[in-house]
Amino acid sequence: MDLGTVIGLALAGAAIAAGIVLGGGDIPSLINMPSIMVVFGGTLGAAIISFPLARILKLHSVVLKSVFSKSADPVETIADLVKYAEVARREGILSLENLIEEMKDPFIVRGVKMAVDGTDPELIRTIMDTELEALMERHAQGKQMLDTIGRYAPAFGMIGTLMGLIFMLKNMDDPSKIGPGMAVALITTLYGAMIANIVTGPLGDKLAARDAEEVLVKTIIVAGVMSIQSGDNPRVVESKLLTYLPPGRRDALESAKQKAA
Repeated sequence: MDLGTVIGLALAGAAIAAGIVLGGGDIPSLINMPSIMVVFGGTLGAAIISFPLARILKLHSVVLKSVFSKSADPVETIADLVKYAEVARREGILSLENLIEEMKDPFIVRGVKMAVDGTDPELIRTIMDTELEALMERHAQGKQMLDTIGRYAPAFGMIGTLMGLIFMLKNMDDPSKIGPGMAVALITTLYGAMIANIVTGPLGDKLAARDAEEVLVKTIIVAGVMSIQSGDNPRVVESKLLTYLPPGRRDALESAKQKAA
């Protein structure tokens, strides 16, 4: 579980709740069923129109991925690849077949299996790059759904507000109904803004960050497998892969190697 996401959502919700209470309001007064139907129902309907139903049915998995998914550590990945390079250099690349069961990332397994089978290097790179591109496309589709919902929610909030204002203006002959009517009209805008700025917007950004992290790890794996397949010295493999990390993370790899020793 990504504690940052959970803490952020809880903090945002708590801040709004505290603002309501400290401002002299009460949370139950902000619950209005017609407004909920307009914003949530309208937004969901617009999303169903925008995307194939099969993708909408997987929306929950997209949300769960932003909360529970955790990307692999690039430092740990580099350390593993260097270890495999040392084994391949010492015992031959065919010996890596004995280490497949202990490999944590299926992407590494596929690359190593192709290298062990003697697959042409260019074909290995093409296959792995294609899989990486497909991964990026799937991530982009998930983020696109959240971005779309975040775009439509405030719009339906405004639609609800306009509806509330129309109903309020029809009752101008009764001044006692103007204040409550205006309050209800504005609740729909509040709902739309909260959906966009507390849920879909931040979760979409978190998915983008997760995508960048995963793509970095997969890119390192591609470079590592190709370097191992070409028979590079383990020091050369390590030097190549370290270029993908900022200087601070390179120091972390050195520390990990010292602990392992």
